Order: sequence, then structure tokens, then C-alpha cells
Amino acid sequence: MGRALGINAIMAIAFESVYGTAPVSGFKKVPFVSTAFGKEQGLLASDLLGFGRDPLAPAGDVINAGGDVVVPVDLRYFGFWLKALFGAPVTTELDDDVYSHVFTTASAALPSLSGEVGHPEIPAFSMHKGYVANSLALQLQRSGLVNATIGFIGQDEDEPTSSTATGTPSELELTRFNQFQGSVKRAGAALGNVVSAQLNYANTLESVEVIRADGLIAGADPGLAVLGASLVVRHDSLTLYNQAIAKTPVELEFGLTISATAKLAFTFAAAYLPVPKRPVSGPTGIQATYAVQAARPAVGDPMMTATLVNDVASYA
Repeated sequence: MGRALGINAIMAIAFESVYGTAPVSGFKKVPFVSTAFGKEQGLLASDLLGFGRDPLAPAGDVINAGGDVVVPVDLRYFGFWLKALFGAPVTTELDDDVYSHVFTTASAALPSLSGEVGHPEIPAFSMHKGYVANSLALQLQRSGLVNATIGFIGQDEDEPTSSTATGTPSELELTRFNQFQGSVKRAGAALGNVVSAQLNYANTLESVEVIRADGLIAGADPGLAVLGASLVVRHDSLTLYNQAIAKTPVELEFGLTISATAKLAFTFAAAYLPVPKRPVSGPTGIQATYAVQAARPAVGDPMMTATLVNDVASYA
């Protein structure tokens, strides 16, 4: 028996057909940077009197599960995380072995998944069940690797076993996006002098906390979706400032492109900009930070679409 090392940790996920029930097949081994998946069960201190100053044994409280996972933003695997966040995409074949997967906000129901985290050195494999994606955070900047942090609300975690319950998970070829492949567009045109951009999305899930004998939640219901971004730009014109003053929405696109047949784009249909300060703090360039808020452009239209173009035939 060895000591568990992060470098050898394994994660495999599969979407559930029944909430909180791990599938028996269909698992995919996924790359990840870090994970905090797990369950916690607190203790309730004894409140009984008449037994002296030393307390009686504590009682167990309810179970809370979930956590963040940090994953690479890549050409193929990232589609599974987008499905967890937004639901199944509309997929169109553009050419031979080229597919466009369009994910949209405001889905009435979100899928749940099971994810097994394994430590083969021990060995110990833990199945996390009833996980629904709650949030997405993604940073674009001039250089570096592109990672995304996805927050989940879960239902339960099985006790660790000495063998995997995922069989032999399928794998895809890993092709990562890099920061130098990023772009920001305003109304279809490249937006210059953007120093960094932070995209944030939340499903605003509500844990369904009901009375049940096992201490678990009954599910996670989606609330009002929240979408925003933080744009740090060099002050080179009044274009964004005038738009903020006018309080008129504009389309914003945050993209990563390897080629015409390998790309990812997040498009805000109607982005609103606040009026920012433009502080002069020294002799170098002046920067302004715009805390963008998004809204639906019209009845029936989503406030954001995430379009992934790759060679994966389906994320159904």
C-alpha cells in the first residue's frame, strides 16, 4: 500500500439517467487540474443536562456534498463540462468530421453526473453522485494555459472501494486551448487593448433540503441565471465609455481559436457596461475595469451561447 499522490489521481465522469444513481457504463476519463469533490457530515454537540460537566457523545448532522473542479479548457473534453452547465447542445455537422455544438443558457432542467476520483496507489476509488453544475469561472489574459473552475452541488459520496466502478473509461485526444489563442470581440469586431477578461456564470442552484432518513438532499433546482464579465482595458478611446453612458447593450464574444474547425466562443447577446472610474495612478498607461452584466436580448432568446467546434460527433 502506497501513499496517494495527486499526479496519479484519476477522474472519470458519466451523466446520470436517475438523479443520485451512478451509471453502470458510459464513463469517460477526464483531465483535471484539481478537485475538491467530496461530502461532509458535521457533528451536533450534546445539549443534555444532568450528566455532569463532561458532555455526552455528539450526534451526526446532515450530509453536504459538492465542490469545485478545475479543468483545462480544451477542444473535446470541455464539451462535457459545458453540457453539465447548460444541458445538451444542438449539434450540427458542418463538414466531414466537423461539428458545431451550441450550448445555451436558461435550460429549464440541468443534467446530473457521477464522478469517480481514484487513487490507485492505495487503492481507493470514491464515487460522487448527484452532482449538478452550479458555476463557471474562466480567465482570459495574454499568456499561459486556459483553465476553468466549475462549481458543483452534489448529493452523496460512496465509501471508497479498492477497485473502480467505471470499468474501462473511454478517452479522447487532448488538445488544449492556450491564452495566446484568445480574442474579445464587440459587435463582431475585435476589441483592442483588452488586458484581461474574467467570465463568470452561475445557475444559482438551490439545494432541495427535505426530510429523509439518509440526511441527503433530494436534488438541486436551478434559479435565476447570472452572467457577467470583468473587462480590464487600456484607455485608448471613448467607445466603451460612451456605451456605458448610453446604457445600450452590445454583443460581446470571448473566443479561443486553434483553427476554423477547432474553436470555442462564448457570446453575450446583450451585454451592459457600467460607468467606470479611469484612475491616473502613475506615469504609465491608464486602465479602466468594466464589470459587465448580461441579460436576455428578447423573449425566447438566450443571454449567452457557447459554441464549440470540433470533431466530436455528439455530446448527447
